Amino acid sequence: MAYTPPYPKPLDRSSKRSLWNLFNRGRRSWLETLYEGSYTGKISRIRLPGVQLFLVKFPDLIKEVLVDRYGVFPKHEIMDVTLKPLLGESIFTTNGPVWERQRRMLDPAFGQAKLKEVFTLMRGGSDALLERLDAAADGAIVDIEIEMTHVTADIILRTILSESLESEGARKIFHAFNLFQEKAVLMIQMSFLHLPLWLAPRTYRIWKRTGREIRELLAGSIRDRYEAYQRGEQGEHKDILQSLLETRDPEDGSAFTLPELVDQVAMLFLAGHETSASALSWSLFLISKCPEIQEKLHQETCGLLGDREPEFKDIPRHRLIRNVFRETLRIYPPVGFLTFRKAAGNQRLGKHDLPDGSPVAISPWLVHRHRELWERPDEFDPDRFEGGIEQPQCAYIPFGQGPRICIGAAFAMQEAMLILASLTRRYRFEPGPGPDPEPTSRLTIRSLDGISLRVWKRPKGERVVAAPDSPEDTQAEAAKCPFH
Repeated sequence: MAYTPPYPKPLDRSSKRSLWNLFNRGRRSWLETLYEGSYTGKISRIRLPGVQLFLVKFPDLIKEVLVDRYGVFPKHEIMDVTLKPLLGESIFTTNGPVWERQRRMLDPAFGQAKLKEVFTLMRGGSDALLERLDAAADGAIVDIEIEMTHVTADIILRTILSESLESEGARKIFHAFNLFQEKAVLMIQMSFLHLPLWLAPRTYRIWKRTGREIRELLAGSIRDRYEAYQRGEQGEHKDILQSLLETRDPEDGSAFTLPELVDQVAMLFLAGHETSASALSWSLFLISKCPEIQEKLHQETCGLLGDREPEFKDIPRHRLIRNVFRETLRIYPPVGFLTFRKAAGNQRLGKHDLPDGSPVAISPWLVHRHRELWERPDEFDPDRFEGGIEQPQCAYIPFGQGPRICIGAAFAMQEAMLILASLTRRYRFEPGPGPDPEPTSRLTIRSLDGISLRVWKRPKGERVVAAPDSPEDTQAEAAKCPFH
């Protein structure tokens, strides 16, 4: 029987909820404001004080917003206002020609060639995770969210700046960001309701201070490298920052300035560790609840690798790990509600007229659990991805869709498959004591009180002899892989 993971029970539509009640619920978790009817239909119009929000939930309309007419549905300024203390003018919040130039210049840093080049740096972060878990007692209870946050932050710093999380500056960044995202939720709510941010003075001060601290810490490493590059010192770095230093706009030949580099690196740190940490934490929880699937993952990984170090060529061959991770992204998409768009001018979307400036939201959480799109939508079933999925283009959108699809999607898939392969080969995971974790949505889908798992070391004798490499098999699996 398939496993149904925990998720917040939808509200009863018959019970009346005050706006203030929903505001408080949303402050704890946006998932607590959903009704059963939220998981059906194409588009919902939500009336709030002074604004109407249009929540788009069906693939054909999502495709209009994200793909076909993305130019008339730009990013809403709410994201710029609430994330600017950290992200500045980064690709995450900009629109129009500024965004187009940034995307042109960032794309090469995340191409297939660069992913191969930074694989060794990525594996260094994964190896450091294994060392930490090896140091724990066999059968120890581990808060896996903390470990996944650590490893993904470590990897993003290694691959961008060639620095590890063990450094003092990196640790400061890690802790400051946790505080920043905690305070950003209230700032987003207040901005959306047109309330001055200074009405929450303590939260406002912390939000501004932590954003500034992260940028200053990142800027130190970036400035040293930037100035060395300007002096003609090429150095031996093969990380993403080196690509950003060398890249030129193919249209006008311009390079990134130092402030632009800080903006983009801050964005990559935000997007590159928090979302991956969320998805990896839920992946490990799900396989801990499904021991048969976990054993198949172990057999697959041992059969491919044996005792040798994983290599870049191995990543697309882990078919079951890929299916497990993709199904995790469906059940628990890291970003439950994609950043808001807005209607530029009066627009028609489905049966609704959207006045100029109307906010438009798209929720992967709702789309991935839509009762009319998925069979058994609340069940965890990795086999649904075997051989691909027969769904409309925008029915599965963990990384968004269209021209603004997440620039780090391939990076995230490579990272996740490396970490999951390394962990399932070496350890066995069981649920920790107490109730199942409760999903909560702020900037990302996390658990309310952490995810505790019991971690057992597998004896070396359990490892299966690795099958010989087959170039044909490797190429066939690469063709199926979502980032090849």
